[in-house]
Amino acid sequence: MRYFVDPALCAAHGQCAAVAPDVYDLDDEGYNALVGKHVDVPPELEASARAGAVACPESAIFVDEDGSV
Repeated sequence: MRYFVDPALCAAHGQCAAVAPDVYDLDDEGYNALVGKHVDVPPELEASARAGAVACPESAIFVDEDGSV
């Protein structure tokens, strides 16, 4: 599984990190620290990654179950 945070959509609400701090980190300005990067998620954190993506009010986080994103 992978996730991608779209830099054009991320508005620094921080909900991803509030719900899943073990997956999503924020930078000093409150944006996802890995915005614009494809991030592999270890199997034990996949549920947290999904929850963080669902929590994003801008729908800026895209999760791909097969890792092709």
